[in-house]
Amino acid sequence: MTTKLTLTIDDTVINSAKKYARQKGKSLSQIVENYLKSISAQDESPPSLSPKVSSLMGKIRLPDDFDYKKQLGKALTEKYRK
Repeated sequence: MTTKLTLTIDDTVINSAKKYARQKGKSLSQIVENYLKSISAQDESPPSLSPKVSSLMGKIRLPDDFDYKKQLGKALTEKYRK
């Protein structure tokens, strides 16, 4: 069952959201509904980790100044440069 909902939102946000929905080939209602589903699902139950992943947590110690994005960029550059 669907129910009509009235929201008060700034015009610029609405226009931007409509443009985004058109680009994605969806209606604004679908975008809003999917967003509300995603945030309410996060509150219901936290994702569970597999035992294997849980056993690996805390095994690697990285320096405080470790830049994950920089290292990932280097690795991807090396991988696709070949």
